[in-house]
Amino acid sequence: MVFDHAHSVLDVPRRRLVQAGPAGFRIWAHRGYSAAAPENTMAAFRAAETAGADGIELDIQLSRDGIPVVLHDETVDRTTDGRGEAANFTLRELRWLDAGSWFDPAFAGEALPSLEEVLLWAEDRLWLNLEIKAAAAGRAILEMLPSFPRARLLVSSFDHALLESLRRVHPKLPLGFLLDSYFWRRAVGRAVACGAESLNPRHDRLSRHLLAACRRRGLAVYPWTVDDPRRVVRLRQQGVSGVFTNDPAAIRRVLNRL
Repeated sequence: MVFDHAHSVLDVPRRRLVQAGPAGFRIWAHRGYSAAAPENTMAAFRAAETAGADGIELDIQLSRDGIPVVLHDETVDRTTDGRGEAANFTLRELRWLDAGSWFDPAFAGEALPSLEEVLLWAEDRLWLNLEIKAAAAGRAILEMLPSFPRARLLVSSFDHALLESLRRVHPKLPLGFLLDSYFWRRAVGRAVACGAESLNPRHDRLSRHLLAACRRRGLAVYPWTVDDPRRVVRLRQQGVSGVFTNDPAAIRRVLNRL
C-alpha cells in the first residue's frame, strides 16, 4: 500500500491546508445529523450545520469511474433503492439512486453526494472528517486537495498503514487514527510517529491512561459515537477534544448551558 511520491499531489499548497488540531471542544456530526436526516446526504450535512456542529464526519467510497462519493458501505443496498457494490456504478448512475426514502418518505429523491459537492458546499465554514477504507480513495482525495486549499480536513481510517502511506506522500495532511480496541498503546505510538492530529477511539474504549498518554504527546482525542449529553459532559470534563455524535443539536444544547 505505497503511493508514488512523484505523483502530482505533491503540488498541494500545503501552507494553506487548515490543520485540525485541538482548539476548544469540537462537535463532529457523525455522517451528518444522522438522527434527523438520512446519513451521508446533503440534507444531513445542512441539518448538522444548522444544529451547531463544528464539523461533519463522512465516509468515502469510489465510483466505477474513480470519483469519490459519500457512502459508508461498500454496497448501496442499505441506504439507497439500488443493489450492488458502489464500485460497479458510475457517479452518474449513483446520483440517480434514491438515498433518502429508506430513512423517511420526506427525503425521497435525496441523492448520494460526491466529495466535490460537499467540499464546494462546506468551503471553510466546517471541518470535514473524511473516513477512508482503501488506498485508492486516499489517492483520489489527495488529487482533489489543490482545488480546495481552504478546506478544513481531517482524513481518518482504521487502516493505520494506509494513513502512514498518505503521510509519506503528504507531510502536512491532517490525519486521525481510528481505534476500536482496548489495546491503544501501539496505535498512539504510530499516530505520534506519523504526525497525526488525533486519535479517534470508540467511546467505551477510553481510559484515563489513554487520555493522559494522548495529552502528553499532543494528540487530540475524538471519541465516537456519543449521543447521550450527560456522557458528553463527563468526557469533556475528562479532557477529550470533542466527540462524534448522531445528534449534534442535543449535544450543542447541553454544552451551551455549561
